Amino acid sequence: MPAYLSSAEAAAALGVSRQTLYAYVSRGLLTAQTDNKVRESRYLEEEVKRLATQRTRGRKPKEVAKATLSWGLPVLESGITLIEDGRLYYRGHDAVALAATHSVEDVAALLWNCDATQAFAARDVPVHAAYAGMLRHFAGRRAEESLLPLFTIASDDAATAAWQSSPERMAEGCGALMRLLAASLLGTRPSAAPIHEQCAKAWKLDAQGAALVRMALVLCADHELNASSFTARCVASTGTSLRASVIAGLAALTGGKHGGTTARGEAMFDEIGAQNDGALIADKMQQRLARGEDLPGFGHHLYPGGDVRAIALLDDILPQHPAWQEMIKAAYALIGHHPSVDFALVAVRRHLQLPVGAAFGLFALGRGMGWIAQALEQRASGELIRPRAAYTGPRPIVPVTNLATNFETILVK
Repeated sequence: MPAYLSSAEAAAALGVSRQTLYAYVSRGLLTAQTDNKVRESRYLEEEVKRLATQRTRGRKPKEVAKATLSWGLPVLESGITLIEDGRLYYRGHDAVALAATHSVEDVAALLWNCDATQAFAARDVPVHAAYAGMLRHFAGRRAEESLLPLFTIASDDAATAAWQSSPERMAEGCGALMRLLAASLLGTRPSAAPIHEQCAKAWKLDAQGAALVRMALVLCADHELNASSFTARCVASTGTSLRASVIAGLAALTGGKHGGTTARGEAMFDEIGAQNDGALIADKMQQRLARGEDLPGFGHHLYPGGDVRAIALLDDILPQHPAWQEMIKAAYALIGHHPSVDFALVAVRRHLQLPVGAAFGLFALGRGMGWIAQALEQRASGELIRPRAAYTGPRPIVPVTNLATNFETILVK
């Protein structure tokens, strides 16, 4: 079970006043959980300890760098996504509310700051002749091979090039890029149909299944500076095309600590099996932990009270799967964590009987909207992302030579 601290205990652990504690909450450094029993906020002990560790490190460059890059303080400004008080917002709009009613195209346009009809107006998406023969399905191949279609499609990426000054043409290029991502996932040619309907047609889903896919794509659209989105921003900062940023984000997503968690989650589902016996399920999960393995798809630093994306996706389907409910109960009893979006995507995949690997595919396709948004925002800043490293290797041995040490010396020669 997760441990919580009262306001007084949290303030004492941090060595600050209650006023400062509340300021940390308002700045997003801590999350306050409401305790209706005592009518007082409480704080996750793990989160308080992490903040206390960051504060005691002082301002030493090496320690600050470590803290910042590991769930630490914000490293750059962004107007795209806010994660606060256990909620997720896209440009000020609640993401769960958007997922309930809005299309992928509408949310993409919101993230890109453009008009949806403008971004997705084109009826055809031009592709290179090699595209038809080189398409690979995300779900049936290794993640690295699923990158191949993006490399083989039209090399002329003028619509999303850094020098492109037409907002209309840029919007159309972003929409075309999303359609190419959808086609790569589904193994089809790019279509002007709504993206969730394309998925429903390819996977033979009914209206209810199509709505669940739409919700999953919207909820995966963006999540602040996760590893893949930060990678996309770094690449965009060099002045390259948006397609290059998307490819970079997709490459980062394949990692087992990021989108690749869905594959590890699938393996855990297979290991536990379909039995509904809660004791057997708990025993198998305990065995995993005893072997030194984790429970993939459970816990998220930014949602100590539960990942709102997972809650939204699992709300309607969990009652139909008692075994999955037992898995969730067992995981919480063993490690004190709720399901993350990774678990939910695997559950959606299995509930809809989609091809193996489609959980990762949904994650990648949905997050494509965010990679494009992050790349656009970084490009607009005009700044190159180029941090410095805190060197920890051996100190250099200064050679005794007659080599010039500066340009003035060279110019004198």
